[in-house]
This record gives sequence, C-alpha cells and structure tokens, in this order.
Amino acid sequence: MTSQSTSLPQGQGSPFSLDCRRAGVLLHITSLPGRWCSGDMGAEAYRFVEFLAGAGQTVWQVLPLGPTHSDGSPYNCFSSQAGNVMLISPELMVEAGWLSEADLDAAAQSGGDDPRYVRSTLISKAFREFSSERHESEHAAFAAFIETQQQWLEDYALFWVLKQEHRGGSWQSWPEPLRERCPDALAEIKEQLADELEQVRFEQYVFFRQWHALKQFANERGVSLFGDMPIFVAYDSADVWTHRNCFELDEEGRPRVVAGVPPDYFSATGQRWGNPLYNWPHMVADGFRWWIARMETQLQLYDLIRIDHFRGFEAYWEIPASEETAINGQWIKAPGDELFAALRDRFGALPLVAEDLGQISHEVHELRLKYALPGMKILQFAFDGGADNPYLPHNHECSSVVYTGTHDNDTTLGWYNALSEAQHHHIGDYLGCAPDSMPWSLIRSAYVSVANLCVIPMQDILMLDGAHRMNVPGSCSGNWQWRFQWTQVNDGVAGRLRRMVDLYGRAGS
Repeated sequence: MTSQSTSLPQGQGSPFSLDCRRAGVLLHITSLPGRWCSGDMGAEAYRFVEFLAGAGQTVWQVLPLGPTHSDGSPYNCFSSQAGNVMLISPELMVEAGWLSEADLDAAAQSGGDDPRYVRSTLISKAFREFSSERHESEHAAFAAFIETQQQWLEDYALFWVLKQEHRGGSWQSWPEPLRERCPDALAEIKEQLADELEQVRFEQYVFFRQWHALKQFANERGVSLFGDMPIFVAYDSADVWTHRNCFELDEEGRPRVVAGVPPDYFSATGQRWGNPLYNWPHMVADGFRWWIARMETQLQLYDLIRIDHFRGFEAYWEIPASEETAINGQWIKAPGDELFAALRDRFGALPLVAEDLGQISHEVHELRLKYALPGMKILQFAFDGGADNPYLPHNHECSSVVYTGTHDNDTTLGWYNALSEAQHHHIGDYLGCAPDSMPWSLIRSAYVSVANLCVIPMQDILMLDGAHRMNVPGSCSGNWQWRFQWTQVNDGVAGRLRRMVDLYGRAGS
C-alpha cells in the first residue's frame, strides 16, 4: 500500500483524453472485498488498482462518492460535494498513527454488523488522537483543507451536526430558527457544538486525503478514475437546506414538484425519484454559482466524470409532488445550453461523459454534440428492433463509451438467461457465438466496438448471474450491497482482459 500524503491537490483532475482507445472496469468502492461490512479506500482498493493495471485496464469507473441515506443509494446523498465517511479505511487511519490495531479489534467486536457504528466510533477516536500535540505537524494541512473547501464544508458540517442533534430528522422537522438558518441560531450552535463541527471537518479531511492518495496511486500506474455525478440531489441534504432558492420549493420549504422519468425500459409506471427540481431561473440569474462550485469539487476527485441523466439538462420530467408515480408528469425545458457554456467558460474543455439513455430527443443529441461530450452505448439494449438500433456495435461512434450493462442493468448472464430461445438465436447470429459463450461474447463485442472507451462491470468479468446485480431501478430494498471476493477471480482473468486490450488496440496510447 502506498503511503498517504499529508497535503491535498486542489486543482482540476489530471488531463484525460478519450481520443484514444481505452478499456476499463465498473466497480463501486463499496463492492470491494475486505474485513468490514462495506468496501473502502484501503488495501483492497490498492490491490484492485494493481489488478486493473496488470489486466491492461486504464480506467476504473465508480459510482458517486457522497454520504448516502439509509437505503445506501449513491444517487441519493446528504451532500453533492461531501465524501461518504463509510468509505474511509480504518486500516489507513492506523497507518497514519491515529488508531491502533487494538482499536480496530475492539470496534469490530462491539459494533457487530453495523458499519456506521464501527466507522463512526473509530473516526471519533482517530479525531481525538489527531487533535493532540503528537500530531501537530499535520494540523497545517488540515487547516489548509478547511480553507480551500469552505464554500461547501462549513454548511455541510452544520447540517450534519444538527441532523445528529435531532436524531437523524430531516432539516424540515428542525425548530424554525434552525430550519430557516437564522444567523443568531446558527452562531449559537457553532459555539455550543464547536467540537462536533470540527470532527465533521476532520472526517471530510480524512476522506479526501485517502481518496487523493488512492487516485495518485492509480494515476501513477496508468489507471484513470472515472466518477459519476448525479444530476439531482436529495431533498434532505445540506444543498437544499443551504440553497433553498436553487430549488422548486413552496413557502414552507417543501418540494412543489419532484424529479423522475416517464415509463421506459425499466418501469411501466416510470420512476418517481422524488428529488426536488431546480429553480433554473434563479440559477441562470446568479450565473450558475451552485453548479460551478459543485463541478470544481468533482474535478478535484476524478479524471473523467459521467454526468447522470444528461437528458434532464435539455428537458426534465416534472412530477407534481402529490403524485405517487411518474405517469402524470410533463417535460419542462431546461437551460442546459447556458449551463454548459458557463461551465466551459470557467473550466475549459470538460472531461464529461453524457449519460444519454432513455427517451432522447434530437435536441438532447444536439446539446451533447455542441459540447463534444461522448455518449453511452449499452449492448444489452442492442437486440430489440432492427439493424438501425443505435446500440448495435456497427452503429457506434468513436466518441462514446460502450458497456455490456451498467449498475442499473442485470448482469449480462442474468439478462441473457431471462431471454427467449428465439432471442438467443438472434443474438448468436449477430455476434457469431455459441449460447454458452456468455458473457464473454458480449464483452468481446464491446472491445471490438469503435467506441473509444469500453467499460465492463466486474460482475460480467466474473461471469456472475442476476443474483449479483447491483441495483434494480424502482425497487427500494436489497440494492447497492453486492461485493466480490478475490476467490472469484481466477488466474486467467487478467490475462484474458490484457489479451483483448492488445487484440483490439485498447492500451490507451
């Protein structure tokens, strides 16, 4: 494992180009193996980077890294910029000298299967040790982190401490002075709960420190980190509590309308996500300050970013908050052109991939092309319809990212097993493969594609069936829990991937 730096890079991510052919793997941090109830940024993450490098992979795609609600969804977070402290490695805090192995053993025995209790206990102990004079040499780096991240960190710390003080209740349920962010009430909290606020700042410092150390380790081995930025934020979040003018809320601060998508491939009644929608006129008027601040943080974390539900930047599905499903919504135009122009003016060329799946209009396509953003091609979508299906490999474009499936799809083997015999014959005819060759025949098709980036979910590489699916859209339980074990990775997997990298010119240079 690499040693951890005591300083954090504050600029934009390292240069990344999709002008050459690359290959990568999709695996969220929580899906890594390890001692604790969830994967983290510790030794197994470094081992996975080494596996990727050995397999000729130059991209590691992850899901969003924000602090999740109880459902564990990384697309429903308490902050659009804070890191999920449940991804912090306890072992790396031992390496830093803030904990001992005995501390880890004691927390594991007392915490049972509750990962939040275990990590919270350990982080609290690490904070007390870090705050002592024994670690005074590291305090300057901590202070620098607080200063550079203050545009979101202070509000998030207040939000999180107040949430704990009110037994996890939504900010909407807090006493009015706190709910409405009255300056005197917040000043009193800052004085009364100064230590608790400082610990939240420390938690974020540790998260960013560990992530940047992992990113540096990966980049040094030729592996770029591909992140994911959800278009929307959770209603119960520091963003909505702090920036109410940026969202479509009523006078009492409750959502007037919510986000989702109409009926589609995944759901006959559509998907009612429930996120508050943006007050776009306000955002346009203030020059998209919230979006620029958010993008600045994301560019520090990743080399490349998938921007989720790109379709919603041209027009979004607006659902009355009183509706229980997404059926009775309507399309509303969004100022995506103005937003991306403002982001380009601020950051230059944007290392973004547009998640352009679903009901994509000509206007959405034109918006993506105007800002030279690669789109996505999902091979599991390719075999419905005729030869003009845009997901079929012979219709792909170089400026795109091809996947067998994503975190929202079944595994390729699970998908294939659920198809009819006639569909098996059709797919076999197109791919020129035998029925028992799945999922590797579809993986090979992704590698053959002219799309410059090919990303394969780890479940497909391990030939796992639908029992190992990461997420079922529209369902509320059982998601985001899948983890792999190294015993599932046979000795020939890395060599097989590297051979395809060589065969199809995906070495990334």
